[in-house]
Amino acid sequence: MSARKPRAKRRASRPAIEHRLSPLRVALVTGMPAAGKEEFVRAARRFRLRIVRMGDIVREEARRRGLPLTDSAVGGMAHQERVEHGFGIWAERTLPRLRGRRILVDGLRGKAELDVFRREFGDRLVVFAVHASPEARYTRALKRNRSDDVATRAAFRARDERELGWGLGEVLATADVMVLNEGTLAEFRRAVASALGRIYG
Repeated sequence: MSARKPRAKRRASRPAIEHRLSPLRVALVTGMPAAGKEEFVRAARRFRLRIVRMGDIVREEARRRGLPLTDSAVGGMAHQERVEHGFGIWAERTLPRLRGRRILVDGLRGKAELDVFRREFGDRLVVFAVHASPEARYTRALKRNRSDDVATRAAFRARDERELGWGLGEVLATADVMVLNEGTLAEFRRAVASALGRIYG
């Protein structure tokens, strides 16, 4: 009777399991000015997401140039950089800061920027869009009184038009998840927690 051949060792399946269970590597949050992105980011911290703000990169460049941190100065510089280097430039400058997993990038402003992230992360990317009416956003902008906010309706509309000109409208229209922010802060926080929970558990 011939000796039984030793059973071949089963190949480890751990990498496949890890791939199946690993979370999306990068989430992007976008929205019109004063839509509620800051509150969205606060909620994201509870899901242990590391926050990277594209606006911080823009403001760092403004400080390096000695510019005042006003909407006209910072926004104007950001726009000029897009004109000179391509509308995906701020996304390209953000990529080196995206290390590790479970990252949330705040400040996506246009399709060219989204294209940069899509090329880098493919289907490991999810886009959250925060939506609020112009009236609600203008009221919030007046209340928060940030140095880069605008004080008049005309300036507020001009800022909207500038950002829509970067392709923000198309990004909002094609986002993976839309979160409405028209009610109370508590309602919005619950909506954000629900949206993030569906992705990150």
